[in-house]
Amino acid sequence: MYYLLSLLSLLDIVLCLTVIPKVLAIFWFDLRSISFSACFLQMFIMNCFFAMESCTFMVMAYDRYVAICHPLRYPSIITDQFVAKAAVFILVRNLLITVPIPILSIQLHYCGRTVIENCICANMSVSRLSCDDTTINRLYQFAGGWTLLGSDLILIFLSYIFILRAVLRLKAVGAMTKALSTCGSHFILILFFSTILLVFVLTHVAKKKVSPDVPVLLNVLHHVIPAALNPIVYGVRTQEIKQGIQRLLKKGW
Repeated sequence: MYYLLSLLSLLDIVLCLTVIPKVLAIFWFDLRSISFSACFLQMFIMNCFFAMESCTFMVMAYDRYVAICHPLRYPSIITDQFVAKAAVFILVRNLLITVPIPILSIQLHYCGRTVIENCICANMSVSRLSCDDTTINRLYQFAGGWTLLGSDLILIFLSYIFILRAVLRLKAVGAMTKALSTCGSHFILILFFSTILLVFVLTHVAKKKVSPDVPVLLNVLHHVIPAALNPIVYGVRTQEIKQGIQRLLKKGW
């Protein structure tokens, strides 16, 4: 669990450092320009690391499933080797599937407008500036996004269905509360992560019916709020992390 929390923290840090400094520069100092290469680098990191975060949530759901549904087998299943293989899988799967997104966009011919209707170099916001047909870009973004995030969400919810079924069978006093407490914070963050993403997709689909500022706001919130909530929720709900913070505070005083 701690390895996976460390990986999740690393992904949040990279995403924030990729997006938030530029967003703050736009809001605070009106520094709106961004170079061509930096824009596509930002696009690649956002797509890749968001997919990696989703995949990390999926592995964490499997970890909780094994811990609750097969507790005696947990040490033999969730080993250091399993975590290493899971990390490699998270990296390779999402790298291979998200690399074509900036490659397809960078090969388009850009002419005329150079102003993105967003404060982040999102794929479709940049592609709309092209004079070429962007159908392939849209189809790949749609297919890739739903393949990655959709499969992760399905597996996450399946894990929690099995967990809930196992929890309801527990007869020991306090066992159900402990099991739900173990999974509660994780499930809340997944719901929040997927809800913002779903609303963001729906606003893009129905962009003619909503203000153009709404997708921009949701895009920024999707980068800021989960990254801010993850350490708070896991820090408060994980006893060892809470005790470590208390020890650090006592040393500081």
